[in-house]
Amino acid sequence: MKRKRVGVLALAGLALLSVTGIASAAASGGSADAAAHGRGHDDPVIIGHRGAPGYRPEHTLASYELAYRMGVDWVDVDLVPTKDGQLVARHEPEIGGTTDVASHPEFANRKKTVVLDGVSTTGWFTQDFTLAELKTLRAVERIPANRPHNTLYNGRYQIASYQEVLDLTKRLGRELHRTLGTYPEVKHSTFFSSIGNPTEPKLVALLKHNGLDRPDAPAIIQSFEVSNLIELHKQVRTPLLQLTSAKGAPADFVAKGDKRTYADLVTPQGLRDVAKYAKYLGPEKGQIIPLDAAGNLTTPTALVADAHKAGLKVQPYTFRNENPFLPANLRSSAEPDAYGDVFTEEAAFFKAGVDGFFADQPDTALESLHAFLGR
Repeated sequence: MKRKRVGVLALAGLALLSVTGIASAAASGGSADAAAHGRGHDDPVIIGHRGAPGYRPEHTLASYELAYRMGVDWVDVDLVPTKDGQLVARHEPEIGGTTDVASHPEFANRKKTVVLDGVSTTGWFTQDFTLAELKTLRAVERIPANRPHNTLYNGRYQIASYQEVLDLTKRLGRELHRTLGTYPEVKHSTFFSSIGNPTEPKLVALLKHNGLDRPDAPAIIQSFEVSNLIELHKQVRTPLLQLTSAKGAPADFVAKGDKRTYADLVTPQGLRDVAKYAKYLGPEKGQIIPLDAAGNLTTPTALVADAHKAGLKVQPYTFRNENPFLPANLRSSAEPDAYGDVFTEEAAFFKAGVDGFFADQPDTALESLHAFLGR
């Protein structure tokens, strides 16, 4: 029974193309800042987190394309640099868990251990490969225990450069007759600067080359660090989003001995400081609605109201359908690959006043948005 159910889930994304993606595309508007086509300029925005990784291996062109065709106008693109100065879409620079690099004997000697933002990490890293070398690898599912159906696609897709993602976004925008955009995230800024391979100059060059250096650009730059966003605010007119976590501190603060934490960033004064350079706040969802000791949703904090008062839009991360990623009382079972009641969770966040959120299953999130808006 489990195998049959997983097979049905694997086909869900394809089935929804005809229901959500195609139907809504025909009704779409076009503003780069619209939430989801035809629903109004100020409606909440659904961002395909790493594309549609609930249905395809994350950060592949296939994952991004499926997200757009499901109906979202935005996808999240994590960026890390290559040895030859290109930017590629990977969640982390370590690619042992998201590609088949371990099966390539020609790259065996590149496995190493690095300290990445204070964490000792062993594997293969994008900064040790040229883009051409990375193109010889193929993507694999990062969390197969939760998404066994995605393993069907292991070995089919290459690592994508950010330029390729932008090209896909432009092409699909023309085909679907709506403006599509990306949320490029600068990963591990301090680390890459420390090894002489900074991401930001490459990103600025790509944004300018693609006509995205403007306030109304279909691009929003993200980072968990602060100093780089402040500098980017001086260099480009592209909107910025400050990411925060429920624990810890920005890596640039730690490196400089700054004692402030993410908790300090989301105080009323901290939010006013963030609003000096960013237009968006991307908090971990538990900072908006915490879980109790049993793992159940509690009541919203003041974060959304405080951020709005500071002039920031709030778009938390990450919403996923599988049981382990849901509040305990919304899980359907102990099965790690089965879906729970994500609709109740997402409805609670819309009621809390968020301006959208990042989701691994864009079709489900759009269904929640339809229900919340009543249209």
